[in-house]
Order: sequence, then structure tokens, then C-alpha cells
Amino acid sequence: MQHPPQRPLRTRSGRHYPQTTAPHTVWLFDLDNTLHNASHGIFQAIDRSMTEAVAEFVRVDMDEANALRQKYWKRYGATMIGLHRHHGVDAQAFLHRSHNFDLQPLLSAEDDITHQLNRLPGRKIVLTNAPEHYARDVLQLLGMQSLFDEIWAIEHMQLQGRFRPKPSLALMQQLQARFAVPAEQFVLVEDTLRNLKSAKQLGMQTVHIFNPGTPHSALHRGRNSYVDLRTHSIRDLAQRHRKLKLVEYSSR
Repeated sequence: MQHPPQRPLRTRSGRHYPQTTAPHTVWLFDLDNTLHNASHGIFQAIDRSMTEAVAEFVRVDMDEANALRQKYWKRYGATMIGLHRHHGVDAQAFLHRSHNFDLQPLLSAEDDITHQLNRLPGRKIVLTNAPEHYARDVLQLLGMQSLFDEIWAIEHMQLQGRFRPKPSLALMQQLQARFAVPAEQFVLVEDTLRNLKSAKQLGMQTVHIFNPGTPHSALHRGRNSYVDLRTHSIRDLAQRHRKLKLVEYSSR
């Protein structure tokens, strides 16, 4: 059974930004290894849980399941897409099974991250290739959900019946149309360089959160041409955000 595209989850931020072309900055925040340290233990739990899910849904042994998990993640940006496309696996069922573990003891984030996020002017959206329920749980457990206006998760990244997760340029164009602001008023904050590259192609501003636990991060020691600001934490971003070209929303 295929599920229709879902609408992004709107959170209760208490902020009101009407659908308007009035100037304001839209921050797009990645989740894992950006808003929290997934390399602390969550990535290992996801890999284990997802491999078990692949084995169950495709009916293969754990070695083959692990190989398929990595193969489809590298090819499509999300293991679920490969399973859905090549094996007919129900996307929603797989997402829930593969991210079904106790998050609380594994979560690790900057101590004052909510304060630092509040220092950044503009709308704040979570943009993640992870499933919605996982993103929502992470934000709630860390006390951050009220800071974000929406969560765009993998379920919402569908165009013309196909999943288009980061780093899809079509996804970035969809976001621009949704929020009705010029590309240069977006700021994508990410630990994954290939996602920043596609955002910059559209004209968005880009911030690289360097995390040594992110795949391939250790290979990049300098700042790439498609990165406007390279930083190591949200606190550092809050201190240096004026190096970006930000526009604060005004109702006047």
C-alpha cells in the first residue's frame, strides 16, 4: 500500500509568520549531527535497528541486510527509498520499525542550545531525511520543539510520486515555493556537505556545522566554495551569524 504525500508537521512555536513575500530569513536546520550529536550513540542504534528492519522486510540475513542498507543510503540518500522502489516495502511501516528504540539515554546536545537558537532571527524549520516521528521525539526530549515552526521529514519529500530527499535540487525549489521568499533569504545549516552544495546551486546561504562523526567529514579540513560559514556548533553560529546576510521579519 502506498501512502499519499504528507504535509509537513507544524509545531507549536508560538511565532506567527504569515505566508508573505515580506523580507525575513528562513533557517533550515538539519537534525542529526547538527542540532544534536547523533554520533554519541544514536547513529549506531539507527544502523542496528535499520539493518534488522531490512532483514525482516526483505527476508535476507543480517549481512545482506547491512549491505542493502548502505547501498541504498549511498544511492538515494535514504535506505527506505531503495527498499520502497526495488522491493515494494511500505515506506511508513519501514520508517517506524527502523527508528523504534529508546532515544532518551542516547541523546546528547549543547547545554544551552535553546538559548543559542533563540539568538538567530527569522523562521526556523527542521529539514531532515529522517522520519517525522523520530525528529519530533528528538526535539521534544531536548526541549526544542517550540523553537521550530515546521518539521520537514522524509515523508514530506515527495514530488510527482517519488521521494526527493536532500540533496535534491527539486526539494530545495519546493521549499522556496512553499515559503515564498527568495532563495538568498534561506540559510541551510548542515553537517553534510553534499546537501549544502545543492542549496548553494539554488542561491541559498549555507552553514557547515563540522562534526567529525559525520561520514566523510574528516576528509574536508577547509571551507568549500559553496559554504558561506563554517562552524563547529550552534553556539558558534549564534556568535557569528552576522557574517551572513540575514533579514528580520517586519509586519510594517
